[in-house]
Amino acid sequence: MERPMDIGLGWANGNIKQHIKMRINSLYFIIVLLLPFVVIAEGLQPASIFTDHMVLQQQTNAAIWGWDAPGTSISVTVSWDGKSYAVKSDHDGRWMVHVETPQAGGPYSITIEGSGKITLNDVMIGEVWLASGQSNMSMPLKGYSGQPVEGSTEAILSSKNKTIRFINVPALAAYTARDHFNASWISASPPTAGECSAVAWFFASFLQEHLGNTPIGIINASYGGSCVEAWMPPQACRLFEDIPVPPASEDTSEWINNVPTVLYNAMIHPLVGYAIKGLLWYQGESNIFNVPRYAPSVDAMVRSWRQEWNQGEFPFYFAQIAPYDYTEWNFFTPQWPEISAYLREAQLKSQKLIPNSAMAVLLDIGEEHQIHPARKQEVGQRLALLALAKTYGWQGFEFESPEYDSLEVKGDKAILHFSGQMNGLTSYEKPLQLFEIAGENKVFVKGQATIDGEKGTVIVTSPLVSKPMAVRYAFKNFVRGELFGVGGLPASSFRTDDW
Repeated sequence: MERPMDIGLGWANGNIKQHIKMRINSLYFIIVLLLPFVVIAEGLQPASIFTDHMVLQQQTNAAIWGWDAPGTSISVTVSWDGKSYAVKSDHDGRWMVHVETPQAGGPYSITIEGSGKITLNDVMIGEVWLASGQSNMSMPLKGYSGQPVEGSTEAILSSKNKTIRFINVPALAAYTARDHFNASWISASPPTAGECSAVAWFFASFLQEHLGNTPIGIINASYGGSCVEAWMPPQACRLFEDIPVPPASEDTSEWINNVPTVLYNAMIHPLVGYAIKGLLWYQGESNIFNVPRYAPSVDAMVRSWRQEWNQGEFPFYFAQIAPYDYTEWNFFTPQWPEISAYLREAQLKSQKLIPNSAMAVLLDIGEEHQIHPARKQEVGQRLALLALAKTYGWQGFEFESPEYDSLEVKGDKAILHFSGQMNGLTSYEKPLQLFEIAGENKVFVKGQATIDGEKGTVIVTSPLVSKPMAVRYAFKNFVRGELFGVGGLPASSFRTDDW
């Protein structure tokens, strides 16, 4: 019998493999899909991520690498201090140097000399963040067709006042690790900003506003409809018996985006080593078919990326999926009727597993029949609040959502305690309607919930439950969050039971 995850991944289906081969046979797909993977001609060539208008991470030893004929002497000269760095290309023609970057500023230039000479112009030094995930991360600032992003017009118009650069790694998949892609850094302006990831844009804009106009660089490597297994390198997949690593081949296609390892191979591997400040992640919707393995899979992915980058435990800030009516999706998951809530719960577990991680809760911005919420500004800003507090050391403001901590029972009252509070809880004077309570029969009924402002707790009762055993909050596919920290950040849905 086919497991739900097998249905979600689809790589075990021979018909899909045949369909992929038919697609690849067309000239259009050969040109469009394979162009970024064409072997670079002999001669000096920096890696694809190094182009005009790029942003290098400030105050670090930033790697710069590329290819030339084997044994060629390479020099890299940077304009901010005039230093030159020398190295010889290895037997495969690959070379790499590490350059010392100054405090934020620019523009600068970088000159690379080997068998030829290449100058990279308009290089900025600032803060670089890698943004990845599925369609809610890749959704551009201008929106999808028929699917808006709130505040996009104002953001696009104001981009002329921002020093934000971005690069969109082509959304492609491959069965073998690739070194190259076809894209360039873009300097944000009204004609170009609409192509930037909306979440990443609002993150970068908010961050820059509070970091004194420090240049911000966004590397967007995201793919709509992708599952976490596709972003995991082979060594991470091998930690799980039910994630077989596919055999290496030269097949490439836009239709294999949920095969394990293929998005890592095509979209992340070419970036490995580029100095970043941290990783932003918005993904999860495509993993509702195997919720129990989601948290350990994300943990394995992040750990493997950190090992590949060899840059320590860089920050991992991620967005919890927003509420949405997944009723039709439950055909594959009848054991989890409120599948969205279970996935959100798995994401809560992720931040407990992954060091130096934190989650932005989106329980108040979902749309019942649209899986791409229009309110991307809140997503980006909440991720930026986490970065400002946990990475840049800012204090004095609410940056994380209150989180359920423990259940205390006194008589017929279930008392919920929360961590992560700065100044207590609020419902903005609206009644709390999303709490359920159960007794020894494990049947949940609607609870009567009130906030104890002095203690920062929520008290839940019901005339039908004399001995409370468990409480659930907003544990449904689609809800609109009603419990917040006083600073305005919503609490996640949760359950106190494991029934």
